[in-house]
Amino acid sequence: MCQACGSLGLQQVGDRDDSNLYISTKLKAAAEIGIEATHVRLPSTATQDEVLQSIVSVNQNPSVHGLIVQLPLDSVRPVSTELITDSVCPEKDVDGLSCVNAGKLSRGNLSDCFIPCTPNGCMELIRQTGVSVLGKHAVVIGRSRIVGAPMRDLLLWSHATVTSCHSRTADLPAQVGRADILVVGAGRAEMVRGEWLKDGAVVIDCGINHVPDRTTASGKRVVGDVHYASANQRAGFITPVPGGVGPMTVAMLMQNTVHSARRFLLSSSQK
Repeated sequence: MCQACGSLGLQQVGDRDDSNLYISTKLKAAAEIGIEATHVRLPSTATQDEVLQSIVSVNQNPSVHGLIVQLPLDSVRPVSTELITDSVCPEKDVDGLSCVNAGKLSRGNLSDCFIPCTPNGCMELIRQTGVSVLGKHAVVIGRSRIVGAPMRDLLLWSHATVTSCHSRTADLPAQVGRADILVVGAGRAEMVRGEWLKDGAVVIDCGINHVPDRTTASGKRVVGDVHYASANQRAGFITPVPGGVGPMTVAMLMQNTVHSARRFLLSSSQK
C-alpha cells in the first residue's frame, strides 16, 4: 500500500447482488491506484449492535483512513440506517453521509468536511463542461440524503440559484424548463422528457433503473431518470447511463480516501 494513498474499509450487511457489484467496482478502483481496501461482509442475520461493533472497531483502527457502509443494509433484523451511518467517525466518513459532515456541508464549511461522492462527482462533471455555475439557475430533482439534498447545498454554495424539486412539486416540466443546470436523482425511469428542457442545458442524470428489454440476454437494460434520446436533442451537455455519474462517484470516493490519509499523516507528524 502507498501510505499517502490510504486504507479504506468497506462494510456490508447481507449479500445483495447490486451491492456486491458496487463493492467489487470500488475494490478494483482502489487496487488500481494503490489504496489498500478491506471488505467486511456481515450476514443478513446481523443485529444492529453487531453492525455497530464492527464499525466501532474500524473507527478505532488508526491504520484505516476511510470507512464506508454499503447501502442499503440487507438485514432481516431491524437496523437503523441513520444510526449506522452516523456511527462512522466523521474523520473517516469518506462517503460524507454522517450528520456531522452533512451539517458542515449545509452550512457551507466545504473545506472542513467530506462531501458525498455522487454530488461531488456531479460538480466535477459540470466543471468539465466549462459552464460556470455562478449565477446560473440550477434545478435538482430528488431530495435524498445521498444525492438530492447535498447536491442542492453544493450548488447553492457554488453561487447558483437553486430550485429543489420532489414528488410533491407542482408542474415539474415548467420547473425543469427554467434550468440552466439540471441534476436528476429521483429514481424513476426516464421521467424527464427532452421537450421539458431548456435549450443548451447541462443535464446530469444520477438515476439507475432497470427496465424490460427483450433484446438483451438478461431481459432488461439500465436507463437513467432522463429520457436520453429526446434530451440529447436539446441539452448542451448530458451524462449517459450507465457510464456517466457512476464512474465519477467511485473516483470521488478514492479522492476522499486519499485526502483522509493525508490528513491522518499530517496529524501524526505533528504529534
